[in-house]
Amino acid sequence: MCGHGTIGLVKTLEHMGRITTGTHKIETPVGTVEVELDSAGMVTITNVPSYRHAKDVAIEVDGYGTVTGDVAYGGNWFFLIGEHPYDLELKYLEELTGFTAAVRDTLSKNNIIGADGAEIDHIELFSASRTAASRNFVLCPGIEYDRSPCGTGTSAKLACLYADGKLREGEMWRQESIIGSVFEGKVRVEDGQVIPVIRGSAFVTAEIDLILNEADPFCYGIKNK
Repeated sequence: MCGHGTIGLVKTLEHMGRITTGTHKIETPVGTVEVELDSAGMVTITNVPSYRHAKDVAIEVDGYGTVTGDVAYGGNWFFLIGEHPYDLELKYLEELTGFTAAVRDTLSKNNIIGADGAEIDHIELFSASRTAASRNFVLCPGIEYDRSPCGTGTSAKLACLYADGKLREGEMWRQESIIGSVFEGKVRVEDGQVIPVIRGSAFVTAEIDLILNEADPFCYGIKNK
């Protein structure tokens, strides 16, 4: 599941003339989510139920010392860290990537996991923001960072805030990314489950035609046999 990827999909389908404004259902690997495309071009995702699995988990990270974070689910599994020594600015990308990758490796080595043995493959750092409720940096699977505020990461954050009594049902939370883009989020509670609602934007930037030449031995890609 990818929140901003889902927003991008909706905007792409609109660009292709496959959908128009209104409410739609999107199947994702973690379940069906509802999306709304409004007349302003914004997309609102009603995400899958999200929750905190463990609070204040302390780990010893080689070269960095003790790091404490929450394990939470928002469509992906996250380790959310609020206390750290870093400025969340793009110019510190190398340092941020090195730190969060070390945290993820430590979680794996110590068998710290999500529910049902799920791997925690996203690491999320938070700091204060001048324009939103908070700013984040998210390391995704591999050594890639999220240039968006991360829809599933924001969902996990909202679930933690609600669990701590720091966010009321229906209250708006603005989450800023490492590059300054913003998602708006809130939660609603249904049958005791926290349902995050995330609103953001995406833009089509290119149309690409792939040419599949049967004479090319790698026409359909390279297979690792």
